[in-house]
Amino acid sequence: MPLSRRLMISAVIATVAVGSGVAVALWPDSDPPYRPPVSHVVQPGAPGQPGRSLSASELSQVSPPGFTAADTLFIEGMIPHHAQALEMTALLQGRTTNPDVTLLAKRIDVSQRDEIARMQRWLDERGVPSVGPHTGHAGHELMPGMLTGEQFDQLKKARGAEFDRLFLTFMIGHHQGALKMVEELYATGGGLEPASDQFAREVNADQSIEIQRMQEMLAKLR
Repeated sequence: MPLSRRLMISAVIATVAVGSGVAVALWPDSDPPYRPPVSHVVQPGAPGQPGRSLSASELSQVSPPGFTAADTLFIEGMIPHHAQALEMTALLQGRTTNPDVTLLAKRIDVSQRDEIARMQRWLDERGVPSVGPHTGHAGHELMPGMLTGEQFDQLKKARGAEFDRLFLTFMIGHHQGALKMVEELYATGGGLEPASDQFAREVNADQSIEIQRMQEMLAKLR
């Protein structure tokens, strides 16, 4: 046992002995036997749900789950959902001079273009017919957070501070719709496939952060 450790333990024993009048052996005069750590992996739950620890033996018997119809529906719906966000960011030119709104829109544009490409690759790699960004666009107005034609026209006609307020208000709702789609994915048994799960978690995390940022920006405009 290292000297420093012996001194520390001796000091504790002495303190106990003085305080109680009884000397108690708090630790044997040798280090405890080494016990190797138990190997385990945490299997994450859905967003907001606790994970579950898997032992090494359990992990060896687990194969990565495949994708399901719920995963496919989620990806097929999220592509046009992202595409509408790009249509919204494309409206900024000539309608706003707010640097914060402009920077936010550029961030959304870059990230969601990349995610659309990822989702299309996901479909291609699984032999699912690829969905174009505007496939069945009219029907997708029923998806959570999607702007109606009337709302989109309202945004196109706005200028200056009015545009900024509408853009932030509509984009917050649009992002909240994406979070709802993530919830529905897990609620319907999807998100077990590693790639689908990772993408859904990224959407949930990134858009939650952007919602908070947009709410702060909107509060300053009011």
